Amino acid sequence: MHELSIAYSLVQLAVETAEQNHLKKVEALRLKLGVFSGVVKEALEFSFDIATEGTIIEGARLIIDEIPLKIYCPQCEKEYVLKKPVPVKCPKCSIGTDQILEGKEIELYELVGG
Repeated sequence: MHELSIAYSLVQLAVETAEQNHLKKVEALRLKLGVFSGVVKEALEFSFDIATEGTIIEGARLIIDEIPLKIYCPQCEKEYVLKKPVPVKCPKCSIGTDQILEGKEIELYELVGG
């Protein structure tokens, strides 16, 4: 369960960012989580509550925006958003591709607080 170490890293980053921006309390964190990131959303949510204990982030909500897998097909020369992350192939020509444009990210992009 590597989600616990990811949760601790997110909390550390959020605490540092909150302190730099003089936030006394953080109510929510918004995170982009790609479906191909290798992170289990539910495990991350569970781990987040543990990682926040005793910090200014404790009690904050973790809002996760799931990012679908977007690929580029060199055969069709077009971008596609896949409905399922596996198999990674073009939905039009069925050619496999390793050109993943989105869907692998873990990105903390907003703190809500005051």
